Amino acid sequence: MILAALVGLLLVSNASFDPQLTAPMGLAAIQPGTQMSRHQKTAVLRPLIRSANDCVARAVAANPRFHKHEDAGEVNELIVVAMDACIDAMRAMISAHDRLFGEGSGEAFFMGPYLDVLPATVNKLVNDTTE
Repeated sequence: MILAALVGLLLVSNASFDPQLTAPMGLAAIQPGTQMSRHQKTAVLRPLIRSANDCVARAVAANPRFHKHEDAGEVNELIVVAMDACIDAMRAMISAHDRLFGEGSGEAFFMGPYLDVLPATVNKLVNDTTE
């Protein structure tokens, strides 16, 4: 369910997104094909992933339906709701991934590894901040 809702959100947001508006200044200067190691690329991407995670965690924690110490799977619905508020952070992360690792890699990263761990990450973040 989370996957279908997020795919729909991504399709809608693709048409109205300008990556130059949300890319960090240092990232905008990196030209496609720039020689960087995988470790360096990951280091550039890490703050954007953290920002996206933090945005979702804040939105989930602010949702009145959120209950402390919920199972990671139970926050999926709240994460879907939070995506509206965090679309800029998500698109910045996806755009940066595309710029660093190649066109199309950002969406694959988002739909795969990122979403796979997002519920557990959000659960950990909201429980760490509410205690």
